[in-house]
Amino acid sequence: MSGVLTLTPTASPFPWAAAAISTYTGKASLNFDTAAQGVTLEIDGSKITAEDEIVQTLAKAGGLADDSAKTAAYFALAKTLPTVTAFPEITAALDSLDDHLAYRTFLVGHDITAADWIVWGALKGSVKIVGLLKNNKHPHLLRWFSHLESLESTQLAIASLSEAKSAKARSNKTAASFALGLQDAKEGEVVTRFPPEPSGYLHIGHAKAAMLNQYFAKMYKGKMIIRFDDTNPTKERTEFEETILEDLALLDIHGDKITHTSDYFDQLYEYALQMIKSGKAYADDTEQEQMRKERFDGIASKHRDDSVEDNLKHFAEMTTGSEEGTRWCIRAKMSVDNPNKALRDPVIYRTNLLPHHRTGSKWKVYPTYDFACPIVDSIEGVTHALRTNEYRDRNPQYHWMIEALGLRPVHIWDFSRLNFIYTLLSKRKLHWFVDTGLVRGWDDPRFPTVRGIRRRGLTVEALRQFMLAQGPSQAIVSLEWDSLWTLNKKVIDPIAPRFWALSEANIVPVTIKGGPEKPEVKSVPKHKKNPEVGEKQTVYSSQIFVEQEDALSFDDQEEVTLMDWGNAIVRSKTTDASGTITALEMELNLAGDFRKTKKKITWLAQPTPEHALVDVTLLDHDYLITKKKLEETDDVKDFVTPVTEFREAARADANVAALKKGDIIQFERKGYYIFDGVNEQDGRREFIHIPDGRAASIASKAAAPQAAPAKAKETTTATKTGAAVDTPVDTKMYKVAKVYGDDEVPTPVDTKMYKVQNVYDA
Repeated sequence: MSGVLTLTPTASPFPWAAAAISTYTGKASLNFDTAAQGVTLEIDGSKITAEDEIVQTLAKAGGLADDSAKTAAYFALAKTLPTVTAFPEITAALDSLDDHLAYRTFLVGHDITAADWIVWGALKGSVKIVGLLKNNKHPHLLRWFSHLESLESTQLAIASLSEAKSAKARSNKTAASFALGLQDAKEGEVVTRFPPEPSGYLHIGHAKAAMLNQYFAKMYKGKMIIRFDDTNPTKERTEFEETILEDLALLDIHGDKITHTSDYFDQLYEYALQMIKSGKAYADDTEQEQMRKERFDGIASKHRDDSVEDNLKHFAEMTTGSEEGTRWCIRAKMSVDNPNKALRDPVIYRTNLLPHHRTGSKWKVYPTYDFACPIVDSIEGVTHALRTNEYRDRNPQYHWMIEALGLRPVHIWDFSRLNFIYTLLSKRKLHWFVDTGLVRGWDDPRFPTVRGIRRRGLTVEALRQFMLAQGPSQAIVSLEWDSLWTLNKKVIDPIAPRFWALSEANIVPVTIKGGPEKPEVKSVPKHKKNPEVGEKQTVYSSQIFVEQEDALSFDDQEEVTLMDWGNAIVRSKTTDASGTITALEMELNLAGDFRKTKKKITWLAQPTPEHALVDVTLLDHDYLITKKKLEETDDVKDFVTPVTEFREAARADANVAALKKGDIIQFERKGYYIFDGVNEQDGRREFIHIPDGRAASIASKAAAPQAAPAKAKETTTATKTGAAVDTPVDTKMYKVAKVYGDDEVPTPVDTKMYKVQNVYDA
């Protein structure tokens, strides 16, 4: 049983309970329709429009725990909460729920029920209530509320609404109809597959396909197959299979079964023979370039009407790997001049004399992906093949293969390929960066590989939310990275422990009047808003360090706040001849109000044998290329960013010494970082900066190209004499003469406008 929940993204309040329980139970797909009135559930031939009835129906369909007698009271509460406006009444209701949840995980029983979803939806739909919960006055209620919101299914509902709102803004009808569901899908029977080629490392584009396949398999309580498409011995290696499985594990993706296309080589060979014998395939020895031209022009091959006997003879010759056999290939007899060129007699078998990494030298002929994929999908029981829409022209080809062989049909579900600005996904181009030493390997944090983005601090949860938010959108666009990193920040911010690090460059020693005579150690929370993150040890001393940048910003006698300590007044500065501050003297004023100071400063106690500081290196990275999107004719060598890694030596508090590789933290006032391990050469701990989605953290840091001095001088002179200003960037536009010529154009009439100097004149 599977229904459709239709709702409008502009509803106020939004029916959160109905949307969340739909994705939680998987019993209804979400369909956002801006023309919809209210919320409607269509299921089993019936139509339900009341949200409370929808929640009860989906809870029953999803097999949630039977509700107790108390459930009715919670449904009544959910109905009255949105109408309550008086602050005392809202607080009283929240207090009651908080007390009830003090010793309970859920409202009724030991599992999530309809009561939980109806109340959660009422709270989520009230901006006022959500604001009150953030005050931490109702910790048990907040814990319950946050748990339901953090569920993957709830995040899907939230992401779906966000996508639907964006789609409305874009007026894109395809994306606006947001219905994450598979055609004719039946619970417990859905089988998806992820078919990577074992010829390289997975990148972020592969991640979307893998995550969507796993998502639908789980959504319908089905299975996902990981199948290695190993039909090309020239490219494939066993080690790549291992790295792909490792990459999938990094994404928390695990198949129910691992298979290989090579497991079916015998059957595929027999199916090729069957197609030849039935007149649906033929052997061809046309040269590759000529074949490409004939297919483009819609010209039939000279061998298209050869006899079955001749075709079988040539195929047999191909299987021997003889010199004569290598000249031939097998083509499907689909069409000569179909407007869809993918259907113009594609190649389905070709020779390759290299040993296969699994089958050795047994085979000299191998099926193409377009031939093998639909057949193996059908054999393995795949019900839904998820493919990027770059394959859309080949979808009819996929169905033709299955029909020609009389195999079980498979549904195809299209989704858009993932592209990002300033990002290369081509294996060939990524190989070039590795081979030339511009990066340190396939897990370099500048790379879009799964290993690279995980090493840079992108979480699986953020990636999953982002992928699902794309949904069935068919738009092929180059996405900005900001939305992905913004999602990532929302995931890591509530749990990332806070530490301090100061740049070593001209670090400033400070003497604190009124500070402790001997260093003191106190425990403070690692995260002020989340005590569960734990505590850290902070050293307080009369001798501390602050950063040069902060010291330069201090005014004489200015009162500033030393974070986690209190206020202090700047009493004196010592500077050298260049204006660099070499020492400061400050006086503690713990009675001061931190709300009245403009500057909140991180600091570190100067090290002693008992309380050392940790030497760290902070790394930041830029895009590898300077152009947002490379065209087919562009040479990547012409667009390499000159400097893509920035290293800053810093000193951090001793708490970071306990971090494990891969731990994500925040250096307060600097940003989020992931601990990348200890550098073997200098012994410093290295931390890679994690972008947070703000413009400054994701903008290309590459400086605009500077013109050569001689050229600049030449241009300036030409401008003074009236020559046209050179276009400062490469352009495909052709040059035309100025309609007025190069001479100065006199104003033909008197005017009261004042004259201004040409902006291009020196």
